[in-house]
Amino acid sequence: MSRLDSLIDELEQTAARLRSGELDSDAAAQAVERCAELATELGSDLDLQARAASAAEPPGQEKLL
Repeated sequence: MSRLDSLIDELEQTAARLRSGELDSDAAAQAVERCAELATELGSDLDLQARAASAAEPPGQEKLL
């Protein structure tokens, strides 16, 4: 399992816990913070992958604006 898959799984599980309504206010606040952290990590990893993919474009290919 890739890092992205692991982060996505954790985010989905944490979001499911929030939606369940079973968390007290402190646990819910911690879950919301964790979701934000996971989203930030996912965004960073996706950005790195996108940059790596664009760097691997064949020479002579024009980029769209």
